Amino acid sequence: MSSFLFDTKGLSQDTIDSFQATYDELRARFNMQLTGHINFHLEDFDAFNQYHDYNLLGSYVIKNGHSDCYVLFVDTHSKKAHEGLITDHFEYQTWALAYLKRDFGRVKIRPETLRDKLAELIHPLELDFKEDKAFSDTFYVMVNDHAKAISCMDRHFRNAVMDIREDDFVIEIVNHTLIVGNKKPITPTRAIYMAEFVCKLAEVC
Repeated sequence: MSSFLFDTKGLSQDTIDSFQATYDELRARFNMQLTGHINFHLEDFDAFNQYHDYNLLGSYVIKNGHSDCYVLFVDTHSKKAHEGLITDHFEYQTWALAYLKRDFGRVKIRPETLRDKLAELIHPLELDFKEDKAFSDTFYVMVNDHAKAISCMDRHFRNAVMDIREDDFVIEIVNHTLIVGNKKPITPTRAIYMAEFVCKLAEVC
């Protein structure tokens, strides 16, 4: 058992070191405590349903004086086919989670790609904000309830998303619950960015 209080059996030393460095940086920056068992209902999010399996290794609550936010250490397992062979891939990721006051419906936000822009010319599916061209040109936004999303994704929310200093991240919201993360290797810097983002949203949303 490591000093960051979850079972590291089966993890490589490099992975343990990455988790430890991330945990130490988060503890230095935030009032962070172990949560104990909480069911975050990660099965509700497409971000996790794409995996063959996943396991929540540890979760920590950030007490920020407004609404509690969470940092999750997750072990993901995917299977990939290549030249007739199926191989197993394991990734260790950091995600951040916040409970929002408003009901957004279902929302997915990620950086927009050239493919997205071309597809949008043929099948306009994404939610665009005509009054915020910078945001709409930067992010691809899919929603299931336009009225809810437009009402909730106000200027404060969009500015917070624009401030994320990470590429290839995904934001997913299911009603009142938001997660943010990406598939890149765990680093303290990425975890800090994500934690700052969910804490900011907990204040304004």
